Amino acid sequence: MMNDSTHGPNVGSQARLQARLQARVRTLRHEAQRIASIELVPVEGDVFPPFTPGAHLDVHLPNGLTRSYSLVNAPEERGRYVIGVLHDAKSRGGSRWLHEELRCGATLSIGAPRNNFALDEAASSTLLVAGGIGVTPMLCMYRKLRERGQTVQFVYCARSRGQAAFLDELAALGGDVLLHFDDEHDGLPFDLAACLARQPKDVHAYCCGPGVMLDAFQAACADAGIANVHIERFAASAPVESTQRTGYTVELARSGRTLFVPAGKPLLDVLLDAAVDVEYSCREGLCGACQTRVLGGCVDHRDSVLTQSERAANDAMMICVSGAQSGTLVLDLA
Repeated sequence: MMNDSTHGPNVGSQARLQARLQARVRTLRHEAQRIASIELVPVEGDVFPPFTPGAHLDVHLPNGLTRSYSLVNAPEERGRYVIGVLHDAKSRGGSRWLHEELRCGATLSIGAPRNNFALDEAASSTLLVAGGIGVTPMLCMYRKLRERGQTVQFVYCARSRGQAAFLDELAALGGDVLLHFDDEHDGLPFDLAACLARQPKDVHAYCCGPGVMLDAFQAACADAGIANVHIERFAASAPVESTQRTGYTVELARSGRTLFVPAGKPLLDVLLDAAVDVEYSCREGLCGACQTRVLGGCVDHRDSVLTQSERAANDAMMICVSGAQSGTLVLDLA
């Protein structure tokens, strides 16, 4: 995930235990071809922790997998969370389990919401572009902006109308919604370049969808001179080749411990082998769960969360995929 928001420091085990929630499946609903929505309600108490548009949560599955899904419903609805899940043909057991094994009444362990794709609700103009299952965070954003009376256009693209979820909810919200289904346009994809060229330069442009669409969106924004660009990836982008060719040392500032990270071994694995208390989830540099404060050293960033400006600040990193350029890395860990 990539965005323009500010991220907080890594949290410890006690905070993680408090953040782990038990949720009961109240409804399962078919939304489109291979897409289902799952409505979750608290097992204990009446409300869930609050969230903001663009947020996602981790679902900890009984098969040992953890997957992140965007929240679809309105943040004001504290008594439930709703997520949309695509049955991915390449599923490694996450979406497949949810589609094939999950039943109403079942209990799931979930994490508290995090937001790496925050919405600027005060922007003078907003463009939301969704591709396929990328509609899930965008629907929540669009609903909030419509409630606030903000200027916003929603562009929703899918291969066909039957593969587009939440069309009834979008229709009920009204406003400037543009639907593009490839099979209704001779198989041609939506013209992102023309759409972005029509936008005011100060527009806040958001996109969530397949990697090819995100890459085209970023290129079109650059060509159009749009600076406020926000994207969220559901799959890791092409891996960035590491600039680190030898091992390096990690110093844990809170305890004073030092660990050696051999070349080619993930920093996260070294920390876990040493029983260091760290939070993590996706292991792909996507979800932001493992974000850790950097107190010294130069980071070799290989995530899809931090913006270029955040990388340049060199004060945070995703320890599941990133490492050190050389020498010693000092982290705010015990």
